Amino acid sequence: MRDWAKEKREQRLRRHRRVRKRVMGSAEKPRMVVFRSNRHIGAQIIDDVQGITLCSVTSTSHDVQKELKDIKGKVAQSRHMGKLLAEQAREKGIERVVFDRGGHRYHGRIKALGDGARESGALSF
Repeated sequence: MRDWAKEKREQRLRRHRRVRKRVMGSAEKPRMVVFRSNRHIGAQIIDDVQGITLCSVTSTSHDVQKELKDIKGKVAQSRHMGKLLAEQAREKGIERVVFDRGGHRYHGRIKALGDGARESGALSF
């Protein structure tokens, strides 16, 4: 008997490795990587050359949970998370990023997070 959940995860990781062969973040244009689970979402902006995280936001942090309490729906919450990440990036002087979708399809919550980051005017990719 096959374990479909395990197989699905392996397929996503295979896609992620394939994308990561080409997507590389630098100091001028860092990589924005997205983490998604069934309940939560998070994103980081990473400089791969130095190997450091420049800024991050996650829906599990207490500060963000207070803001997300009033927003209904995970897609709308993801859009708000993108805006929060863009604000942090603006403070650090980051204007352009490379988007790493983490092997997920660019649709739903992943797309909403990216669109939210673009809407704020701070990030472009």
